[in-house]
Amino acid sequence: MTSLLCWSPAFLGSVLKAARGQPAAKVIRVRTRLSAKLQRCCVVSTKAIAEAPVLQQATLQDVSSELRAAGGARERTRLLLQYARALPRLPASERTMANRVMGCTSQVWVTAELDGRGCVRLGADSDSELTRGLAAVLVRCLSGLTPEEVLQVPLEALEGAGLGEGVLTPSRTNGFLNMVEAARVRARRLADPAAGGFPLLRISADALVPQGSFAEAQAAFLEPDAARVNALVKVLAEKKLGVVAHFYMDPEVQGVLAAAAGRWPHIHVSDSLVMADAAVCMAEAGCKAVAVLGVDFMSENVRAILDEAGHTDVQVYRMAADDIGCTLAEAAEAQGYTDYLAAAAAEGTPGVHVVYINTSLRTKALAHAVVPTITCTSSNVVQTVLQAFAQVPDVRVYYGPDTYMGRNLATMLGALARLPDEEVAALHPAHTAASVAAALPRLHYYEEGSCAVHHMFGAQVTERVRAAHGDALLTAHFEVPGEMFALALEAKARGMGVVGSTQNILDFIAGKLNEALQRPIPERLQVVLGTESGMITAIVRKVQGMLRAAGRSDVDVEVVFPVASEAVTVGGRGGSGAGGEAPRLPGGLALTPGPAGGEGCSAEGGCASCPFMKMNKLAALQTVAERIGTPGEALLEAYRPRTYCERVGGRSLAAAGCEPILHMRAFQQHKRLPDALVADVLARAQR
Repeated sequence: MTSLLCWSPAFLGSVLKAARGQPAAKVIRVRTRLSAKLQRCCVVSTKAIAEAPVLQQATLQDVSSELRAAGGARERTRLLLQYARALPRLPASERTMANRVMGCTSQVWVTAELDGRGCVRLGADSDSELTRGLAAVLVRCLSGLTPEEVLQVPLEALEGAGLGEGVLTPSRTNGFLNMVEAARVRARRLADPAAGGFPLLRISADALVPQGSFAEAQAAFLEPDAARVNALVKVLAEKKLGVVAHFYMDPEVQGVLAAAAGRWPHIHVSDSLVMADAAVCMAEAGCKAVAVLGVDFMSENVRAILDEAGHTDVQVYRMAADDIGCTLAEAAEAQGYTDYLAAAAAEGTPGVHVVYINTSLRTKALAHAVVPTITCTSSNVVQTVLQAFAQVPDVRVYYGPDTYMGRNLATMLGALARLPDEEVAALHPAHTAASVAAALPRLHYYEEGSCAVHHMFGAQVTERVRAAHGDALLTAHFEVPGEMFALALEAKARGMGVVGSTQNILDFIAGKLNEALQRPIPERLQVVLGTESGMITAIVRKVQGMLRAAGRSDVDVEVVFPVASEAVTVGGRGGSGAGGEAPRLPGGLALTPGPAGGEGCSAEGGCASCPFMKMNKLAALQTVAERIGTPGEALLEAYRPRTYCERVGGRSLAAAGCEPILHMRAFQQHKRLPDALVADVLARAQR
């Protein structure tokens, strides 16, 4: 039996680097075990393989030496084909969808089991001979190790493997790395058979198959009651009422809205960026009122943008008489954020405040009065910050209020500063790795703001995702904690992940599905949904529409819900706060902890489910619509967006709060910070 590793100084360093943070005794045990295995190492020569095509185990160093000794790309390719001929074929019973490796251009299957000594025995196969050769490298190097040893092999050590340019094209590199990740996932399952995955929803052209109660709750309303749809369409058309809703709505609400949208064109579901734009289009098309299904800052933004567009006569309604809060937006209303901006203004150097769109008009207006401000979204924050650094010499950028997004932004820019200049220029043509590195110390972010939902995607959930679904397509909203963000970035590097906005996530899934539909083979894409679970309705509609249009019944998509055991659910079923009362989020919404075991969530919400968004009920929309144009309309005053009497800089607060939004719109149109904003930044620095 042979080992994977040779104790060269360089490789020893990589092993110790991978083991950093582990207890010293554990590292010593690993070193001792691997050293013992090295004594049984046998070198398989190229000539021996050519003469007797029997796949033998070997160390990574041995395989690398063979490939390098083979000469150029043609010779290495020939050697890989010899490896392929020596690799035992998997039986048809193991060439299943469950054993498929995602992210490979050809079909690849990887299996793993434990032998009598507790070591991993890998099997692999492919319908491409060259890919089979790459799979054979994996099988030769990793078989014979324990599951723990497989997981401790540094990825960068396997990535090179002596394959060289001309053999590992970019697509083959990604494919090989995805095979490695598939082997790692299988090794983790062998190491901890009790560690299960998360609930998931399988989407085919004509069916939904949920696994787990949380997935069942999401799927329950995706085929809505026809009577409810008919009633909503009728009243919306009668009252000329448009509807703009966020992706994070309750599945019941989104299911009815999606069905109604086919018969009433003025229904729009999206992320927060374009909700106000859609409302303007509805007003221009003749809608007399717009219902906003979201949190309060969204209805405020819709009201303000309609006013800016000259549609002051179009009414705007929220879906609750109570405040529909947001933990992130409220973080920016706190004294700490005021102090953060005051300190920025006191620097006396050029500074620009990049504020997340998910904040109130009041926050935007008051912030702009202190530091020149432009809004951003999770999809354009990187470009906004890079453009500020490129366009304004020595500018300091102050991002807020989302701490996780700020950290993730700093992490991404730090990684960008280590890339080749051509890759940096592909993201932003005015930058090099050196310019990004020089700008990074001038990036600041607020340290005390987070979204209650995205906070759930922390270390515990991330480790479970890595263990059970590390070889899946991984998505992460820019607001998630750093652990989930880093995992999605790793996947992105091998073509298997995305980080960004809800729309970025939806586009990524659609793009991967489109790639699968171009291949004439059965496919099953598994996607980890690293954002609010309300996204599932948009994903289902998109996926089923694409599958039906393509006429494919042999392709489906599994959406995995990475729920947390510490998730929360709305309700009052026994509080855990002081005096037995349920704990409350800012804004007063009562919460109770999710179940301690199992999925950690309930049919009422929790996990990756925003309790504030779920305050938008279908019954409220129906009631608001029915009261418009009747004496009962007077009862809707509490449903109007919050109004402000304050004035900022001689303007109404709403007008002042719109200016950072308009700066962002100008940036999106021209790909430059507007001249007025730049002039403001420079002028204030000279005061």
